[in-house]
Amino acid sequence: MPSVLRENKRTLALALPIMVGHVSQMLLGLADTVMIGRVGTMELAAAAFANVIFNTFFVAAIGLLVAVSVNTAYEHGAKRDQEAAEILRNSLFIALFIGLSLALILCALKPLLYIFKQPESVTILAPKYLFWLAISLIPAVPALTVKSFCEAKNQPWVVFWVMLGGVALNIALNYVLIFGNLGFPRLELVGAGVATFISRMIVLLVIFYYLTQSKKLASSLPKKWIGRLNKEKIKSLFKVGSPTAGQLTIAFGSFSITALLIGQFGNTALAAHQIALTCTALIFMFPLGIGMAVSIRVGHSIGGEEAKTCHPIIWGAQIISFLITGFFAISLILFSPAAARGFSTDPNLVELSASLLKIVALFLIFDGAQAISMSALRGLRDVIVPTVLIFFSYWVFAIPFGALFAFKLDFGARGLWVGLAAGLALGALLLTARLIQQLRKLVGLASESIQK
Repeated sequence: MPSVLRENKRTLALALPIMVGHVSQMLLGLADTVMIGRVGTMELAAAAFANVIFNTFFVAAIGLLVAVSVNTAYEHGAKRDQEAAEILRNSLFIALFIGLSLALILCALKPLLYIFKQPESVTILAPKYLFWLAISLIPAVPALTVKSFCEAKNQPWVVFWVMLGGVALNIALNYVLIFGNLGFPRLELVGAGVATFISRMIVLLVIFYYLTQSKKLASSLPKKWIGRLNKEKIKSLFKVGSPTAGQLTIAFGSFSITALLIGQFGNTALAAHQIALTCTALIFMFPLGIGMAVSIRVGHSIGGEEAKTCHPIIWGAQIISFLITGFFAISLILFSPAAARGFSTDPNLVELSASLLKIVALFLIFDGAQAISMSALRGLRDVIVPTVLIFFSYWVFAIPFGALFAFKLDFGARGLWVGLAAGLALGALLLTARLIQQLRKLVGLASESIQK
């Protein structure tokens, strides 16, 4: 137990800025949801639909960038600074290419949004907002690459403050552009998209300036930024990142499909889904931040040949996650109506949102557990089997189960969220079982190494 407490202190020291940084980014989405909700339920439903399309692509990019953290952590643990520098240089080029490619794909999808059979008002309002979200990927993906690199090098705090400043800027721009304050035109939903693009562009410029000027990171910067790309580094990036991108896309894709199915119940149901999803995503950032710290610390341990520390790092993180998600679960059960009223004054929307938030409360602990287990497995570079387990939990089990409750048993939007809750619980159990298996294997390998 003392070793768990000791490792928890170290994990929290690294996780805190990552966790708060992620929360700050979710606050950006929360601010958009609250401020757009004040414009109207129809606009909130359109924002929900556009974000479903956008985030399905964005999480795939985030998944690829997880490899930057994992690979940099290994090189940092082994004290190979110039290898880490090459990871950064190659990753930035890939990030720029991914950002541009995904932006073009999303823009090409704009005229085709009608095929998702959403309410007519949603398909009319969503495209212009989606355009600004799409081009915001061009600065957002490289900025997240730098963020991942700095965190893996144990230098997360300045990046955190830059990201937090970006959130504050976005809220200020929302106030001006959504509602037409300070002499600016009232752009409503489009204003939220413009604000997101501007804030993400400024964050990229500031974060890259910090990277190039930081004395603590100077030894880990490339000697030449422009040059031939390293095929091995890129191959390693995709080897680790592609399955992770698959994991996140599978998981988020299930929420996207759920949103499209919920859209068939009307604007109020889709807006309620957006409120529940926003709260879920915000809370999830806490265990996700801890999980990313676990991935980095496990990478440091394996890279530095200190595999014995993996056990207390991982199980200590599970305890922290349980305490945090348990607190939020109790809070949502007690205060879900008040939370829903913070987004809208529409009584029908508030009632449905509150009921969805109570379902969210039921799976939060499982959500946290699967986040830690998945992150720990990623740090151990075990990514293929977890991807299969996640696919089974969400797509084979959760979505059909939710559809049964929603359409056959007439539970509507609530039924689909019950399906998601069941899938998350199953995923947590399967991933934790896989983690236990891999840790036993790691102990066996360490014992053989000692005997030799």
